[in-house]
Amino acid sequence: MNEPPRVNVLGVGVSAISLAEAVQIILAWAAERAPRYVCCSNVHSIIESRRDAALRAVHNRAGLVTPDGMPLVWACRAAGFPAVGRVYGPDVLLATCQAGLAQGLRHYFYGGGPGVAERLAARLIEKFPELQVAGLYAPPFRPLTATEDAHIVNQINAAAPHVVWVGLGMPKQERWMADHVGRVRAVLVGVGAAFDFHAGVKPQAPRWMQQRGLEWAFRLATEPRRLWRRYASTIPTYLILRALQRSGLRRFPIDP
Repeated sequence: MNEPPRVNVLGVGVSAISLAEAVQIILAWAAERAPRYVCCSNVHSIIESRRDAALRAVHNRAGLVTPDGMPLVWACRAAGFPAVGRVYGPDVLLATCQAGLAQGLRHYFYGGGPGVAERLAARLIEKFPELQVAGLYAPPFRPLTATEDAHIVNQINAAAPHVVWVGLGMPKQERWMADHVGRVRAVLVGVGAAFDFHAGVKPQAPRWMQQRGLEWAFRLATEPRRLWRRYASTIPTYLILRALQRSGLRRFPIDP
């Protein structure tokens, strides 16, 4: 399946797609167990990629970089793609699980804190009783040794999933997917906090706040000590750099 066009947002090529289109692409790749990975990206992802050329390259090598946050949706629409909608990691997870039932998609959950992947899988099976869960694994917070990593890769491949959902948080999950694409014989999709949201570990912003680009305010209110530095840094930086990019005063080429 052809990859959709991309919009240059501060040097990251953001896929100009809707949720339905993203799900259909993932399903097509999953049917082939194609060596692809998907980044669900927001302002934080873009600014961290701006600061880190290696992370930017990881995003630009992805099969899809979905507009997970509303500012990226608005950027795509401003670039001439009015049909682009928010392709939010938690929504991608639910929609793909549901749409994949008909073709017997097998899912693997990699990430989350202790017990989170188990709770996530249990809740998804409650919602979709025919869902096929191939396996799950919550890696330790420390880096895996080469031997440990090879062992878990073998375990995942032996479970024969079509999709591996990766919930390690940005940028750890993006780096993990880029390092494991092709080694893990499945489509890799990084969905960040979707594990915590759908497992019921953390509250999700109301839909009206999500649609207005205010999810950051909800998350800041629920986790101020962890998130205030992130938002204080990324939001003003994004607004300034996007204004410079749109005015033509600064250029941000997409690295090959």
